[in-house]
Amino acid sequence: MTAQDSATPPTSIAVSGAATAPGIRGSHNTHGTHGTHGAHGGTLLAVLGVVAFSLTFPSTVWGLESFGPWSLVAVRSALAALIAGGFLLALRVPVPERRHWAGLAVVGGGVVVGFPLLTTLALETSTTSHAAVVVGLLPLTTAAFAAVRTGRRPSRAFWLAALAGAAVVITFAVQQSGGALSSGDLYLFGALLVCAAGYTEGGRLAGVMPGWQVVGWALIGCLPLAVAGAAVALSFEPVRLTAHGVIGLAWVAAGSTFFGLYVWYRGMASIGIARASQLQLAQPVLTLVWSVLLLGEHLTPAAPVAAVAVLVCIAVTQRAGT
Repeated sequence: MTAQDSATPPTSIAVSGAATAPGIRGSHNTHGTHGTHGAHGGTLLAVLGVVAFSLTFPSTVWGLESFGPWSLVAVRSALAALIAGGFLLALRVPVPERRHWAGLAVVGGGVVVGFPLLTTLALETSTTSHAAVVVGLLPLTTAAFAAVRTGRRPSRAFWLAALAGAAVVITFAVQQSGGALSSGDLYLFGALLVCAAGYTEGGRLAGVMPGWQVVGWALIGCLPLAVAGAAVALSFEPVRLTAHGVIGLAWVAAGSTFFGLYVWYRGMASIGIARASQLQLAQPVLTLVWSVLLLGEHLTPAAPVAAVAVLVCIAVTQRAGT
């Protein structure tokens, strides 16, 4: 649930045909008519969500200093599920109806397990800036999944912009990888697919329950698998605790996976999907900034150019309609 993670990417926007990025879809109440004070508060919450998601990849790189990729993802998911479970229990949220369990399983498989695992494996060999550009394609991927899932027909302008964005990302990945896609790129493209599926299903469920509860119950459903996975992975992968490693784990568990999604959904409920999704366009660019400031990465000239080109394509899809 990132996400940026999810994934997260969560959405009634997925159902309506608009597109946002990780962790991120929909809300139980998407009316942005709560007055100036409510709008300002909702904007602040949405901005906090975008900032939280943008830190996911740098935090994952820090976490890999202390944990193996499988251990990091399993422990991250388990901790996030415990936090979500505490909130669900404290607020006495009823268990979802049985007919929603299959959808929650799709959300869990895509946003809670698939996206974090595949992006973590990718970040063992790919730079954060490279991953940020590739995963910047997630809103377009999610919108395409939503069109198939809901039977809606996006306009020709939408599909042209989506294909242009995909072409930019593929060209960037091939150019950065020396003429062919690397294993890290394959992990990232796989992450796009599973997360988009999770976001689309999350968008459908967000029509019958608040979005943060969708993520919360998806996390709870994955808790047994996360605990078992952590027990096995920690026995095989060495743990070398460092300050960066602990901070990275804490952030991807509590910050990206739970706090980010919580404030994002609350903000979107206040100001509406359209306004919130515009704010999310800044997420890949913010990740590029964090990769320089926190990780000391040196950006290639192609990275910011490709990121901005993808953002332009996303903006076009959001205005294209169906």
